[in-house]
Amino acid sequence: MRWRVTAWVSLGVNIALAAAWLCYAPGQAARTRAIAFEQSSTNEIRTNTILRRQLFSWRDVESPDFTTYIANLRGIGCPEQTIRDIIIADVNQLYSRKRALELTTAEQQWWRSEPDPRVVRAAAEKARELEEERHALLTRLLGSTWETGDLVSIPRPSRPGVVLDGPVLGTLAAETKQAIEDITLRSQDLMQAYLDAQRSAGKDADPVEMAKLRQQTRDSLAHLLSPPELEEFLLRYSQDANELRAQFGQLHYFNPTPDEFRTVFQATDGLDQRIQLLADATDPGSVDARKALENQRENAIKVVLGPERYEEYRLLHDPAYQDAVAAAEEAGTPEAAGTFYAINLAALAEENRIRGDTNLTADQRSIELKRLELEQLQANTVASGQDLPPEPPPLPPPPKKVYVLGPGDSAATIAMMYGLPVSAITAANPQVNFNRLKPGDAIIIPKSPFAPGFAP
Repeated sequence: MRWRVTAWVSLGVNIALAAAWLCYAPGQAARTRAIAFEQSSTNEIRTNTILRRQLFSWRDVESPDFTTYIANLRGIGCPEQTIRDIIIADVNQLYSRKRALELTTAEQQWWRSEPDPRVVRAAAEKARELEEERHALLTRLLGSTWETGDLVSIPRPSRPGVVLDGPVLGTLAAETKQAIEDITLRSQDLMQAYLDAQRSAGKDADPVEMAKLRQQTRDSLAHLLSPPELEEFLLRYSQDANELRAQFGQLHYFNPTPDEFRTVFQATDGLDQRIQLLADATDPGSVDARKALENQRENAIKVVLGPERYEEYRLLHDPAYQDAVAAAEEAGTPEAAGTFYAINLAALAEENRIRGDTNLTADQRSIELKRLELEQLQANTVASGQDLPPEPPPLPPPPKKVYVLGPGDSAATIAMMYGLPVSAITAANPQVNFNRLKPGDAIIIPKSPFAPGFAP
């Protein structure tokens, strides 16, 4: 645990020398206090009054208990402002470590293209609890006015850095975390300076130069971190990992597991760096080399995912398959996505045929497309295991028009009266002998063939 002491009041030669030794001694005892606090199963504060002595060792002042430590500092005449700075720094580092190890943040789920809302909510709630604990502990140790001193005396970073938490990065030493912060902030400054210079010159950013700047950052981190630590950092914050997350995110429904994302990243990261260095190359040799690297990258993904998952990965590049997966999931039958996809492909082919048929009028084409839409809906309903709605009952036939013959009526006069051909009259009355008609006979009058909707 690191802390810095700023000012001492001279209380005599021996006390001044002891105070200087106290302020610049190593922070091992502060770390011991943090461990003791974390392992304590009770909130009881013990007291242990230490008599001031002119000659003492560091062990006489240090204590794993915060209250005893404060009493010891006061016992040697340490100023209250300095005591407050020391205790606030110790407690802040204690809770910084607790946040790093006890919170599961969205940054730790580097395989997800979108943060899990449940994880975000849980992390926010846990962070709030830890902050309340930190505030309560400092209030108990230093009194209710401690926060004013904290705001005055404890420096704050001018801009946020990367989040270094979790089981790998969260356990790094404070000095290592600070070095990582320095590297990443310096990298951001170099990148921004380059972009500003290009903009001032009226030029676009060169992706090759940006790739080289990112490689410099990697090289600096590689001298600081072990291979597993470096991989964890790159999985969270590297450009290649960000682009891989975006690539998976565009596929929708693929949802790689942590192991899948890690293995794909391991297989493609080096290839992506080489591809980036050929981004703007236009000579035939470089173009061929970039194409070969892109093919190698695709084959690497195919190998690490395996046949079944790679086929799903490949199909999800087709928007029609994404629509099929969405429809199958909405229907509660995700296993039917392949059937939905086949139906969608067949419907798309039929739609293209209908739209390209020049023998159809606009009205006929519209009717055909509506028919296709209905058939596709029915097929998807069957594929999802649902029953088709029952067919509507047929409409009752319209009532027949009947004419009762009077004196002198015949087939010819009836046909003339209704504007129908005689053949239509006789066809509508097959049971009538028109050669023996007599008044009172009933004749069915058919619909005129010239009327709208007539079907012979």
